[in-house]
Amino acid sequence: MYAIVEIRGKQYKVQEGDIVFVDRMDEIEEGKEVTFDKVLFLSDGKKVTIGEDTIKGANVKATVIGHGKAKKVLVFKYKAKKNERKMRGHRQPYTKIQIEKIMTSASKPKTEETATKKEEKKVEETTTKKATTTKKTTTTKKADTAKKTTTKKEETK
Repeated sequence: MYAIVEIRGKQYKVQEGDIVFVDRMDEIEEGKEVTFDKVLFLSDGKKVTIGEDTIKGANVKATVIGHGKAKKVLVFKYKAKKNERKMRGHRQPYTKIQIEKIMTSASKPKTEETATKKEEKKVEETTTKKATTTKKTTTTKKADTAKKTTTKKEETK
């Protein structure tokens, strides 16, 4: 089973037991458990669930292993023939987390069934209302136009 989760504005594909390096989370200490509720996609090999925005009731639990900095990225700027050289370095801070569990809500199928039944009832009601209203309007219009045309013909004769 794997999931695509949004953490700090970035999307990560995670499985249970994976170790993921995410942007630094200073407010969470090492050893603490974190729950991410922005699950965008779930797959268990057979069934795939895609959320419109997110999947309701789905969570990913993770444990913070540690904080650190990535390897230094060197940025070198120079201007040719001017003897201008600048060397800068940057180390991106990160938080190392381990995915413990991917959870889905057990009550979700029941709510989907009831929601689909309600939608079917609404669709049936609206189609019957539309059919009756269209019949009434077409019959009245035909009768009015028929009367008008006969009155005009009588006036011209």
